[in-house]
Amino acid sequence: MKKVVSLLIGSAVAATLVMAQEHTIHWGYSGHGGPEHWGELSKDYQMCLIGKNQSPIDIRTKSAFETKLPAIQFDYHTSAKDVVDNGHTEQVDLVPGSSITIDGRKFELKQFHFHTPSENRIDGKSFPLEAHFVHADEHGNLAVVALMFTYGEANPVLAKVWENMPEHAGEKHHFTLSSEDVMKLLPKNRDYYRFNGSLTTPPCTEGVRWFVIKEPVTISKEQVQKFAKIMHHNNNRPVQPLNSRMILK
Repeated sequence: MKKVVSLLIGSAVAATLVMAQEHTIHWGYSGHGGPEHWGELSKDYQMCLIGKNQSPIDIRTKSAFETKLPAIQFDYHTSAKDVVDNGHTEQVDLVPGSSITIDGRKFELKQFHFHTPSENRIDGKSFPLEAHFVHADEHGNLAVVALMFTYGEANPVLAKVWENMPEHAGEKHHFTLSSEDVMKLLPKNRDYYRFNGSLTTPPCTEGVRWFVIKEPVTISKEQVQKFAKIMHHNNNRPVQPLNSRMILK
């Protein structure tokens, strides 16, 4: 069967590369195609079942190893060009050129997308929304920056995205979100937790660098409700065992 590598259009992962097959494999968040069955749907998805470094996780801060983590160098200077409803999430695609630098490597920002409720947890706490900023280096290695949202004032940047969200799977709406607005989504304090993980959607490929920003930003209940209404269901994978991994803080 002929396969092609394509960029995963958002969904619970936050992103990333999947093997597109001639016959689409239907997966979701409930029933026979739900997370507990992903590893049974295709041999390409076996890592969802047998992987030992899977995401998301519950970040237990007291047991995390304290070290001096280097700052992530954000260089987001290109705008968003469209937002896509792929049936699993709403994904914002970026004009090429924005990036982060970490570990001496540059990772280009490909897209960001959303999950409700949050996929990762912090000390057992779930958040109403989580954004995943998905990056890839020149060799295809992935780095995801995760941002948590907590209830409070309406988020003015999300309001611009929400105004343009398609309401049906497969639809794409062209719009412009400035690079300044993309940067405004992030809090001023960008300290983070770090761990090695995976995609949070099939094929659950491992080897993904995860950076979960400690400080959440606000979102209104109405904004969360609008996203949930368009999705028609929660779109978060349950937390996975930490196993022998170390969380850095």
